[in-house]
Amino acid sequence: MTAQTDNRDSVTTVYQVSGMSCGHCEGAVSGEISEIPGVSSVKAVASSGEVTVVSAAPLDEEAVRAAVDEAGFELVGTV
Repeated sequence: MTAQTDNRDSVTTVYQVSGMSCGHCEGAVSGEISEIPGVSSVKAVASSGEVTVVSAAPLDEEAVRAAVDEAGFELVGTV
């Protein structure tokens, strides 16, 4: 099951990320994912481990995984 919603102009996907525990963690993950081409917004919530990404088109999960790895965390998958 993927958590993607296609709203004509954008796609929203919710990812599960392990290891986030504070606002700094949220910022690190958001900053890395926001550098992926086509991403228009990122909201990371440490308490739930959920990262909501709005993009122009569906993202390559490996690109998201690489961005999360670069921030020092682990992408578990989509919610």
